[in-house]
Amino acid sequence: MSLRSLRILVCLACLTASTVASAAEPVAQVRVAFDRNGVVSAHVEGMADLATGRKITADDPVRVASISKLVTTIGVMRLVEADKLDLDADVSTYLGWTLRHPRFPDTPITLRLLLSHRSSLTDAAGYYATPLGQPLKGILDDPKAWDDAHAPGTHFRYTNLNFPLVAMAMENVTGERFDRLMRRLVLEPLKLDACFNWESCDAATATRAVVLYRDRAPVRDENRTGKPACAVVVEEGADCDLARWKAGENGALFSPQGGLRISANGLAKIGRLLLDGGEVDGVRLLSSASVDAMVAPQWSFDGGNGVTHEEDTGGGQNKAFFCRYGLAVQTLATPAQGCGDDPFGDGVARVGHSGDAYGLRSGLWIDRKAGTGVVYFATDVGGSRGGAHSAFSLVEETLATGMAH
Repeated sequence: MSLRSLRILVCLACLTASTVASAAEPVAQVRVAFDRNGVVSAHVEGMADLATGRKITADDPVRVASISKLVTTIGVMRLVEADKLDLDADVSTYLGWTLRHPRFPDTPITLRLLLSHRSSLTDAAGYYATPLGQPLKGILDDPKAWDDAHAPGTHFRYTNLNFPLVAMAMENVTGERFDRLMRRLVLEPLKLDACFNWESCDAATATRAVVLYRDRAPVRDENRTGKPACAVVVEEGADCDLARWKAGENGALFSPQGGLRISANGLAKIGRLLLDGGEVDGVRLLSSASVDAMVAPQWSFDGGNGVTHEEDTGGGQNKAFFCRYGLAVQTLATPAQGCGDDPFGDGVARVGHSGDAYGLRSGLWIDRKAGTGVVYFATDVGGSRGGAHSAFSLVEETLATGMAH
């Protein structure tokens, strides 16, 4: 081989290594730190939209994935305080039909069990693709929808399907569409420019969406001309007329489990609400007792009483990702063997929620004792390598601690 050929091969190897390195970098990353009084620092880097070169800001709405569950639960607790819902009543009362595990027909399933992922449901039969005009109840007729080995209340299994059922209960007791109900109960009182699945946001907000990517290919929220033509799942060839919506028929339409679009600064306000016992900027949304009820662990890992990662996205970890879970609130840094739930690496029992979908990783975490918190997200990091000291990814550990900044 000639010297010139060798040089070309070396250069090609360098180029390949450079390309791999750049591809591993998030398209966008945002980290906002806050205390009870407001935002104390923000780091923003990268692009909200690669095609247009639009830079990311901390005010751009992004699909925050499963942090949506925590925000949905704030709405649930408002209805509990209004005596419209009871966490420990048989949820069948609110659904209008009987929800039972086929193998354990005498065991009621409650909102508390749904919100804490102890319902005995699974995601194996699906959870989000039921189209407009069809009842979500049909999923539950599939035996795969149920954990055959465990009765309700005895086992933790992180299940997205729980939250469409919660949304159906909310719709039935209010008569309001889930996205509009959440706007009334949570988003408008806090003056948050946010929405579930775009329909109740305005066009200008939608055009500022953070595009989600996998390997630099857009997979969600390229909204350059405004809101998507249809914000919900419809059958092929069917129209998207939301006048066909019926309360309690299909709680998956507006994605209570993952479809909240909200900015990092908006999420910081949610964090401050939890830090200050249900009040933020002079607005009391929840009682401190309701916040305590959300945060208190309903389940703690003892080595064999639950599935410790999300089965959709989280397999293959050596350490447990979930070790303590309340009402849609994770508690971090569980001092138990096998737990890897401390992306901060400092042993502090922060509370909040993580998110992982469509190449995005996100987190909202507060330290109630210190009165501090952090919100972060990064896009196009679905292949991010594992963390140095936890079951979280390396990019999440970096954003949690802010060490790269």
